[in-house]
Amino acid sequence: MRAATLTTKDKILQAAAEIAMEVGPVHLSLDAVARRAGLSKGGLLYTFPTKAKLLEALVEHHVAEFDESLRMQEARRNHKVNSVVQACIEVYRAEFVLNEPEPSGILAAIANDPSFIDPIRRYNKQLLDRMKENSEDPTMALIAFLTIEGLRSLKLLDMDTLTHEDQIAAIDGLRQLFAPCDPDKPSQPAGS
Repeated sequence: MRAATLTTKDKILQAAAEIAMEVGPVHLSLDAVARRAGLSKGGLLYTFPTKAKLLEALVEHHVAEFDESLRMQEARRNHKVNSVVQACIEVYRAEFVLNEPEPSGILAAIANDPSFIDPIRRYNKQLLDRMKENSEDPTMALIAFLTIEGLRSLKLLDMDTLTHEDQIAAIDGLRQLFAPCDPDKPSQPAGS
């Protein structure tokens, strides 16, 4: 999105996310965010009256962006069986392959106020329920959810213990598990 099309709120959120990534969530300051967004501190405070409100908005913004990407991928699959799981895998894979950093603003928000994890917790609960309801095998949907969230958490907490290749293999393994069946392809007997 070009800077000219960003709203003041979007500019502030973008600036806050960038600063949190650069200096760490603990060092996020309203003055720095205002400068980066090209606003006065008063302009920033008009939109977000406190640092807590800014951090809360960062969390909500992250959840909304993920959900929008997920629903677009889901619609591309015409909401068929397993489309929610497939969409989750694709959205995460796209983030991972593009090497997009996990949003440090979320850690800043949670460090500042642990209740800011509540919107993520609620969203993840709803997402897991949707994945299970839309899946032909709810247990496999749960395994996909745990795999994706585990990989995301390792990255968010900077605790990656897997190589890039191992992570791609895990994601692509999930893709294969949930790939639509080809009705023209003969099925393999068990144990082959």
